Amino acid sequence: MGRRSRARRAAAPPTAVVPRPQPPRPARLSDERPKAPWHPFPLVELCVLVGIVLIVVGAITGLDSDRGLLALLCGLVLASLGGLDTALREHFNGFRSHSSLLAGLPAVLVAGALFFARAPWIAVIAAGMAVFAFAFWAFRGAFRRRSGGLSFR
Repeated sequence: MGRRSRARRAAAPPTAVVPRPQPPRPARLSDERPKAPWHPFPLVELCVLVGIVLIVVGAITGLDSDRGLLALLCGLVLASLGGLDTALREHFNGFRSHSSLLAGLPAVLVAGALFFARAPWIAVIAAGMAVFAFAFWAFRGAFRRRSGGLSFR
């Protein structure tokens, strides 16, 4: 660095850096898990328990029979609904972001509908990915609005 650059820097008037005011973040609703509307009754836990029991019964009965397959599928649906309920409540109350999990639901439904409609594989995959991307963007925005600007927690 030569003398001229030092002289220019020394001659420059000092500028005060003024921090931009940050918009106030709303206070979090709570640091504890949101309670279900049926709070004292453990409905979600019972759904998951019954779902696990049905999964075990279906696996023991065997997938060869209709009864075993039905028990397995009902168990998977019940256990999944219990987890989905918790994820929805936590996500939309701003407690914890479940954007990926929630975006997977419409993506799987669209891909399943296209699969059973006998659409080409590339259409099934492309539609599933497009729906997942859009739903992820929408769920992330909903969480950001509800949690006061947090993108995830």
